[in-house]
Amino acid sequence: MAITKVYPDRLDDHIQQAGLSPVYIVAGEEPLLHMEACDTVRRHVCDKGIEERDILQVENGFAWQQLTESASSMSLFGDQKLIELRMGTQSPGQEGGKALAAYAAGARDSGNILLLSAGRLDYRTQQSQWFKALAECGVFVAIWPIEFKRLGWWIKQRAGRYGLELDQDASSLMAVRYEGNLLAADQALARMQLLMTPGIRITADALMQYIEEGARYDVFTLSDAWLGGDRPRSLRILQGLKGEGIEPPIILWAITRELRTLLSLHQHVEQGQSLDQACKAQRPSIPERRRPLYQQALSRLPRARLHKLLLFAQRLDLTIKGGGTLPIWQGLDDVILTLAGGRGPLTEWPAAYRVRA
Repeated sequence: MAITKVYPDRLDDHIQQAGLSPVYIVAGEEPLLHMEACDTVRRHVCDKGIEERDILQVENGFAWQQLTESASSMSLFGDQKLIELRMGTQSPGQEGGKALAAYAAGARDSGNILLLSAGRLDYRTQQSQWFKALAECGVFVAIWPIEFKRLGWWIKQRAGRYGLELDQDASSLMAVRYEGNLLAADQALARMQLLMTPGIRITADALMQYIEEGARYDVFTLSDAWLGGDRPRSLRILQGLKGEGIEPPIILWAITRELRTLLSLHQHVEQGQSLDQACKAQRPSIPERRRPLYQQALSRLPRARLHKLLLFAQRLDLTIKGGGTLPIWQGLDDVILTLAGGRGPLTEWPAAYRVRA
């Protein structure tokens, strides 16, 4: 039987037309699209009157018999339940593969709905027995990042959900500003809905005025502060972001984005290019007004330190996803302090770079 693959933006229509499937596999690393695809399944499950939900979080040492027990136990509120199996970046291994294949064998007759959420599943995983068994009796929703050339269109369409109309230049400006972080772009549009005059067509100039006048602390202001080596301001902005409820993944995304840009600039300069040439070679290119900030950061942060801090950021990301034990906000404090020219204790701690066994 062929595997049913559905794009995330078509999932709602697919469920309305075909009804609920016994299994949904939502896999990918784009947080906003991943979250919304899972929410779409949950909403349709709720609309069908299925009220009970079991949540199984797969971590190191996860007992896979929990899946079997959840599937076989009677619901307190009816004949059906939603079973959410949150795998994250974990591999099911041999034991989990057998449990998933066994679940698939009875999925159509159980009446339950399995929502398996995971990070990106590579080609080898998609050829495994357990994946094919589940996908053949359900729906596979692969979440892919939106390419930069399509991001402006996506933002323009997304703005329509909030009753906003962006012209092409405004949507392109937002695409440059929020490349790689759809969640931050969506949050910005939600704030614009509250602050912008309804019914007007938003131009790039109006958008820039909104950004300059309406923004208090944001991750881009934070980047400018630490790139320029202003330690007190960097830490103050970070605390402001925390107080405003900005989630750590958004802050970490901005940090790793700039780290990779600085590493790329180092490489271009070491190959004999000028800083201006290196900045123009970036995609998107770095505006002239921001180039002095990168010059300061390059003179302060050698390649080896940038590589180390990028690894530290990856360990923080692992902790956010449940696979590490670093204190997240203290870790963000320390990496920002180090980037701005100081020394954060956690970034100097060898154990911070180890993956939990």
